[in-house]
Amino acid sequence: MRKYIYIGCGSFIGAVLRYLIKGIQICNYNENVPLNTLFINVLGAFLMALILTIAFEVWDFDSDVRLGVTTGFMGAFTTFSTLCKETVVLMQNGDYFSAISYMTVSVMLGLGAAYFGIVLARETGSKLFGKKEITDDIMESESDVD
Repeated sequence: MRKYIYIGCGSFIGAVLRYLIKGIQICNYNENVPLNTLFINVLGAFLMALILTIAFEVWDFDSDVRLGVTTGFMGAFTTFSTLCKETVVLMQNGDYFSAISYMTVSVMLGLGAAYFGIVLARETGSKLFGKKEITDDIMESESDVD
């Protein structure tokens, strides 16, 4: 039952934060590509990778807290369904270039942000928590097999 409370609280916070960021007006921006959703999804990819890498490789998180942050907060904060809907609207309006660009940039920046989140978590985790770098652990375990 405790995990559902964590997920619910995380979902509430993530949805409210998404709503607030989505409502920010970007000065003098009049293009079709929805930058707010792009920002939310790229930030979400970075945070999800960072948090999960820390939770599984660097620092032992309580499983209920991990669910609340990832499934709850990040699930409500990120907006894949909005990304899809906005892309379809762009296509229905005949703006195929913007639709394809939006999807391509979203995926590329999202993957880059996730990669950066993993690298940052591993690097800072090894320095802050005195853990060895993850690659050193993998190399040692592989040499033990030989």
